Amino acid sequence: MMISEQFVDFQSRADAKPPTGTDQYSIHSFNANFAEVKVNIATGMVKVTRFLAVTGAGKILNPKTARSQIIGGNIWGIGMALTEESVIDPRYGNFATRSFADYHVPSNMDVGKLDAMFINEVDLVPNKLGVKGIGEVGIVGVAAAIANAVFNATGKRVRNLPITPDKLL
Repeated sequence: MMISEQFVDFQSRADAKPPTGTDQYSIHSFNANFAEVKVNIATGMVKVTRFLAVTGAGKILNPKTARSQIIGGNIWGIGMALTEESVIDPRYGNFATRSFADYHVPSNMDVGKLDAMFINEVDLVPNKLGVKGIGEVGIVGVAAAIANAVFNATGKRVRNLPITPDKLL
């Protein structure tokens, strides 16, 4: 008995183009970040006590997950600003910080009060729903906001991340 199977190859194609006239506008999400920090004068340790991100991303389809996305990006930015550093061994060119034991990421104790708000905007230029992406906008500007808050607290402008105690003392 011979069983023969026939395979049918299906192909489909869909093209999506932006609406006409969008090249005349900036249709991206945007945000503003506000940081409050405390700096220990004796040790130079920086603590983010409060952080607020206000984001304009058009119509928010799922407020809970959108807020979580922004807060996650904010925590990522706090890590970029204060703890995360890739150290390279100058002798061999290998990373010295290869694991989470060496590469420090923020934990609950490193993060103060976080809040995320969305601007209630109707922007139908990007698409008919007025929806914009918020994938990476949560991290944009977080480290700069923290660096500016550290400058306001200490008078020292740190331009190389992370902002570590040795750069402040």
